[in-house]
Amino acid sequence: MSKHIRISPEEAADRLAIRELVEAYAHCADRRDANGQMALFTEDTHFVVYMNAKDPTPSQELHSREELAPVFADLNKYDATTHFLGQSTIFTLAAERVTGEAYCLAHHVTVDNEQRRLMIASLRYNDTFVKRDGAWLFAERLLYVDWLEERALS
Repeated sequence: MSKHIRISPEEAADRLAIRELVEAYAHCADRRDANGQMALFTEDTHFVVYMNAKDPTPSQELHSREELAPVFADLNKYDATTHFLGQSTIFTLAAERVTGEAYCLAHHVTVDNEQRRLMIASLRYNDTFVKRDGAWLFAERLLYVDWLEERALS
């Protein structure tokens, strides 16, 4: 467990802004706001997906904000999604650059011929955040899928 020490108001504001950035990502995903989701990233962002967290070879690797568009648009194939954010940790904190990790349980509902299915994904994000013009953005986001479960819904 970390020892709590007094932090400056600026650091507290940065920590809150970073948490709100992570929350905005999930909110935009669930609202199908691909443009809003893309705006959370730097122009030269690095986004990497590991569909099997135990495999060091990425399933997908993107190198710009524009390359994110089809990834976020792909959420439109689901009837609904809900991303529940869990714990988030700041690993390193500097004035303009932060690294951290966030956990998420992502629920994806599909409907096919009136058959409803639920896919739950346990996700971890290893993030690098940068502060640009006073706002925190994702500079790098590594998405790890720890496990998946699929089942029919009534």
